[in-house]
Amino acid sequence: MPAQPLFDYTQFNYDKPLLDLNEVRKVNPQRHEMEQLTGIVHIDREQHGLVGFKEVSNDEFWIKGHMPGFPLMPGVMLCEAAAQLAGFYARKYDLLGAGDYLGFGGMNDVRFRRPVYPDCRLIICARILKVRPKRLAEFEFQGFVDDKMVYNGTMIGVPISR
Repeated sequence: MPAQPLFDYTQFNYDKPLLDLNEVRKVNPQRHEMEQLTGIVHIDREQHGLVGFKEVSNDEFWIKGHMPGFPLMPGVMLCEAAAQLAGFYARKYDLLGAGDYLGFGGMNDVRFRRPVYPDCRLIICARILKVRPKRLAEFEFQGFVDDKMVYNGTMIGVPISR
């Protein structure tokens, strides 16, 4: 059985995010098809976590091929969305004090609980589990659509320099 939500994501206004896509772009380097966040609605510096979202549209680049006639958001894109949210927090608050980017260092215990289809709002919660300065940041994450958990797990972010 999935854990309780990391944050009460239902209390936030997704139509008026705390940080919109333009604000996210000031921190996250991803662009074009690889942008997997629409905005951030909550940042909790005491619990070291945040809540963001992606508006999954009918124009996603993966729809044509995954799966033809039955568009299903790929698990790798769900993981990328969670990583971009966690990466935003780590870079915005310079958690690692190293690197130009935060890259994937690994993922653990990832579970895909329900499919995600276009024309929905994917809400993502992430919270820090551990930080080793200049080495890694470990986060737990959860994703929700229509008040149902669709995936969860943990990930490790590592500093990457150009």
